[in-house]
Amino acid sequence: MKTRIELDNNIKEEEIVIRCRTVTDEIQRLYETLSNNTAKECSLTFYKGTAEYYLSLDEILFFETEEKVVFAHTKDDMYQVKCRLYELEEFLPGVFMRISKSTIINTSKVHSIQRNLTSSSLVEFQGTYKQVFASRHYYKALKNKLEEKRKPL
Repeated sequence: MKTRIELDNNIKEEEIVIRCRTVTDEIQRLYETLSNNTAKECSLTFYKGTAEYYLSLDEILFFETEEKVVFAHTKDDMYQVKCRLYELEEFLPGVFMRISKSTIINTSKVHSIQRNLTSSSLVEFQGTYKQVFASRHYYKALKNKLEEKRKPL
């Protein structure tokens, strides 16, 4: 695999591009590593009442939209986020993925999935009673991502 750095004084934002014939396991792991490291630079503020909280993204189980308001769920609590889901998708680390129109989950916190062939599948998280539903449309991608995480580096 070749690597190189190109300098361009005219660009407004740095960009990393991976060119490949196919997405191999090695390339997928590289992509996830880069995504995780670059996303850590972004910061989110979480709100509860009039208080502002500064949480680690690792504490977040999932983001969910309820009546046009986005909430971040931790093991024990829920906070409002002043971003839309599509905005969160752009800068969240690679361990986060959308599993329905209204939900983005932290795949590193998934404990189990109860598959339902005819409708949504139930996703449960480690150490909490909180659950969300993955739509059939996103189930295969979720399953693939969880399988990838199980493979050794």
